[in-house]
Amino acid sequence: METTNVKVKQFLSKFFRKHELQDDEDIFSLGFVNSLFAMQLVMFLEKEFGIKVDNKDLDMSNFKSINAICELVDRKAS
Repeated sequence: METTNVKVKQFLSKFFRKHELQDDEDIFSLGFVNSLFAMQLVMFLEKEFGIKVDNKDLDMSNFKSINAICELVDRKAS
């Protein structure tokens, strides 16, 4: 999961250049998230980790923080 955390942080850092994201910080509350970003994030996760994000997974709680994203990837990969 640590490798997942590093890869997710690197991806998110492209979008949050002026903000050092903490693992448990709510990215939606920061106001940077839009539909294009959401689609890019899902596509990144599917390609990078070889998982399939289903419609039932498209819940904000699965993407609200680095920790939540890593937990989603971990669940989908196992």
